Amino acid sequence: QAQLVESGGGLVQPGGSLRLSCAVSGTIFGINYMGWYRQAPGKERELVARITSGGTATYANFVKGRFTISRDNAKNTVYLQMNSLNSEDTAIYYCNVLSSSTWRNYWGQGTQVTVSS
Repeated sequence: QAQLVESGGGLVQPGGSLRLSCAVSGTIFGINYMGWYRQAPGKERELVARITSGGTATYANFVKGRFTISRDNAKNTVYLQMNSLNSEDTAIYYCNVLSSSTWRNYWGQGTQVTVSS
C-alpha cells in the first residue's frame, strides 16, 4: 500500500519561509499530478499548487509569486517552497498524488503550518 510521507511543517513568523516535502513510499504507477492542498480551521480544503510529470505548475491566486512547487520524478517527491508567509497561510497542508493508471487520488496525513509572531 503506497503512502505519502510529508515533512517540513512548523511554526514560522510572518514574512518567514518554510519548505514542505512529500515523498511516495511504496509504488504508485502512472503518477500524473503531484500537488499540495491546505485546510484552515472552519474552511474547506483548497488547492495550493500542483505540478504535472512534465513540470507544468499551477498555482492558486493567493500564493502566486510567493510559493514555488517542484518535483523530483526520480525520487517521486514533490516540494513546496513557501516564502513571505502570513497568518492567512496557517493551515494543515496535504500532499496529493493522482495516478493516471488507476485515476486514484492519494493523500498524505497532513502537516501543520502555523504563521504567528
